[in-house]
Amino acid sequence: MSDKVNELEQAILARAEHLAEQYRQQGRTARSDTLREANEKLRLREDREVLVAKALAERAYRRKVQAHELKLQARLDQLRWNLVTGVSQGVEEALRRLVDDKDRYLPMLRAFLAQAAEEAPADELLVEVNERDHAILAADWETFAAEAPDKRLVLADNHIACIGGLRVRTADERVRLDNTFEGRMHRLRVVLYQAIQERLLPPTAEDASATMAST
Repeated sequence: MSDKVNELEQAILARAEHLAEQYRQQGRTARSDTLREANEKLRLREDREVLVAKALAERAYRRKVQAHELKLQARLDQLRWNLVTGVSQGVEEALRRLVDDKDRYLPMLRAFLAQAAEEAPADELLVEVNERDHAILAADWETFAAEAPDKRLVLADNHIACIGGLRVRTADERVRLDNTFEGRMHRLRVVLYQAIQERLLPPTAEDASATMAST
């Protein structure tokens, strides 16, 4: 009887040991799986953090580049404006010198008058000039006004503020043709500025691309 009890105990102990070993093996496997999953999650988290850090660094770099480009563009715009303004002032100074040269200026003034008289629809026109030119033209206005024989041109008593040139208008103010230097420069300002920029500032890569695309 005791032998059977001993055998039963041994069998129970063996079974218990076997089960314990299975549980230990399952525990080691579960631990290994848990560690592997934790490591994988950690790796994925690190990868995400690296990607986020790269994205933030790239965004910060782009912002710095854009800020630098904006500052550079502002400096270029200011340089462009200074150059255009300087050249425009030079043009005004050249026009003032031209006015002092009667041999060149008076024929130009006659051409302006003939052009305005031809374009104006009325038969009688008032011609306005600055005070300096008025003193010169009033002495021999009939000869000067003969440039437009089909129109009656009257030298107005009032003076206008301009470097040179003239302004022609009808008595009722319905038609006015501005052939002063300032008026002509105003009409040509876009072409003038474009010509100044083309002469002073070389075209950029974007300008070249736009030119090629338009052809």
